[in-house]
Amino acid sequence: MSEFDYDVNVVLVTGALGNIGPWVVDRLADDGTHVVGVDFDRPAGHRVNADFWALDLTDQGTTWELVHDVDPDAIVHLAAISDPVYNPGTRVFENNTKSTYNVLTAAGRAGIDLVWTSSQAVYGALFAESAWMPDYLPIDERHECRPEDSYGLSKVCCEEIAGTVARRDDVSVTTIRPATIFGPDRSRARPSEENVDLARDVTGGNFGSYVDVRDVARMVEAALASEHEGHEAVLCAADENYLGRPTAELVEAICGALPDECELEGRQAALSNAKAADLLGWTPKYPDPTRDAESISEPTWV
Repeated sequence: MSEFDYDVNVVLVTGALGNIGPWVVDRLADDGTHVVGVDFDRPAGHRVNADFWALDLTDQGTTWELVHDVDPDAIVHLAAISDPVYNPGTRVFENNTKSTYNVLTAAGRAGIDLVWTSSQAVYGALFAESAWMPDYLPIDERHECRPEDSYGLSKVCCEEIAGTVARRDDVSVTTIRPATIFGPDRSRARPSEENVDLARDVTGGNFGSYVDVRDVARMVEAALASEHEGHEAVLCAADENYLGRPTAELVEAICGALPDECELEGRQAALSNAKAADLLGWTPKYPDPTRDAESISEPTWV
């Protein structure tokens, strides 16, 4: 039984075979919700309480037909190309903006509430080619977005689409901005406590902010249960960084200085999850995604 009380009988989940999708499908289906998963291909396995469609969401006609035929109570849009390093920028931008426009617009026109995943990349730190310094710490949803890459730029555009759909069609749209997502099979080595050059040995990006994939799935449920109106963007991050060092020390090593407004304590994450607690009643539950990795049952139907 979910810790979040949401009244959804049928939910459409895009990107069902991606990094987040299987965990969201499993969690929703385990709670008795009927899930219709969508991806480029159908999975080889089977899942109780779930059906799967193979679809290219950049095709408007088939996407609108999908939403019409399934007629879900809610849509969770997770599909995206998230790697701007090993994919051409045009492919990343076009895929993400077209698929999100098609899904969100179809949902809005049908009066269906939405939850979808944007990214921490909207701020610009992850793939910036120039020096990046936050305006203040911790970073929250009000911080300026200034991406320098195709992925972050696509997510900023998609957040504008989300706001447009919410205003025009009077539906609720929750935008989730996850930090770096870890699962039981993905771990990051912590740097040594001594004799390490953080500026050289640690990628700058988000200063070690992360979130467990199971907590992302929990936030999807929390968003489905929320009764907020309009469009709301919410950061999804663990309470502390994964690097085992004071966060201010990481920021100073990477940026060369701290912003004038810095209210970090110890390993407190550079990305704030305060709004998630206030708006959705969500707080992270899995502080160390690798600690109990061997005992975690991953989705087996994919």
